[in-house]
Amino acid sequence: MSGPLRVRDSVVVPEAELAWRFSRSSGPGGQGVNTTDSRVELVFDLARTTALGPALRARALERLAARLVNGVITVTASEHRSQLRNREAARERLAALLRDAIAPPPRRRRPTKPSKGAVERRLAAKRRRSDLKRLRRTDSGSL
Repeated sequence: MSGPLRVRDSVVVPEAELAWRFSRSSGPGGQGVNTTDSRVELVFDLARTTALGPALRARALERLAARLVNGVITVTASEHRSQLRNREAARERLAALLRDAIAPPPRRRRPTKPSKGAVERRLAAKRRRSDLKRLRRTDSGSL
């Protein structure tokens, strides 16, 4: 479970760049919940990491700007009763967050327009529907 954090094949965060904090978790858990520090905070300094190249770091800093405090990102996990499972959950969450943040931007959409036949079919269907509704109407003026 410990050791470097593999974000993707080419990106691995060294264990030394990850900092852990533990505290008491809220919610159910019986008598042990008041004594065990099962809540986990994983702290990662994104601005000073050596795991990412300059381009990837800039992209991640830009995309995660709302979650950063002085270039540091914090991920918490407290859904499990065990500290070990919360540590694993926090590592997985940080890896997924970084994976999404350093992903290349999506390709630009090439604008298209409907074909001439599609436009004609749509207008013909509208005409048919309009005619059908017109035939259902009763002329109230001729009564």
